[in-house]
Amino acid sequence: MMSAPRLKELYNEKLRAELQEKFNYSNEMKIPKLEKIVINVGCGEAVSDSKKIKAVEAELAKIAGQKPVVTVAKKSVATFKLREGMPIGAKVTLRKHQMYEFLDRLVNIALPRVRDFRGVSPKSFDGRGNYAMGLKEQIVFPEIDYDDVADVRGMDIVICTTAETDEEARELLSGFNMPFKIN
Repeated sequence: MMSAPRLKELYNEKLRAELQEKFNYSNEMKIPKLEKIVINVGCGEAVSDSKKIKAVEAELAKIAGQKPVVTVAKKSVATFKLREGMPIGAKVTLRKHQMYEFLDRLVNIALPRVRDFRGVSPKSFDGRGNYAMGLKEQIVFPEIDYDDVADVRGMDIVICTTAETDEEARELLSGFNMPFKIN
């Protein structure tokens, strides 16, 4: 049996009690927790070169630890030579153990490797406790070998929580050592 991820243990042993104390939750089920993490990579170049989407899929699978879903165009756009149903990106939804493992690697390994990193924006919450951020390069993850990368491309990462307000979600992510910028 695999042991629980480090951040999940931290959440269960320490963060839950701190959040309940700080926000005075009457019910234990109201304590915010991570729900899922969605990683999305767009690949507009896949319209002209179908091999690019395979590279995106392989890199995203290495980063996330599970097979990504290829996203397709919903509408045809003649100016971009895009037809409905053409592959234009890939996405992965992480839950449970993989979600905690990914967040651990993102916060402790990948973000410190970003060039000129001064913290992530504290304003990227959506009003319902979800946090969205973007990375400009996939090479900050140690799973990606720099020599094998043909194109440097970015990705969107959305961290969905059960928190009802941004303040609660910010407190939850701060507990996981998310490096927010200090204004």
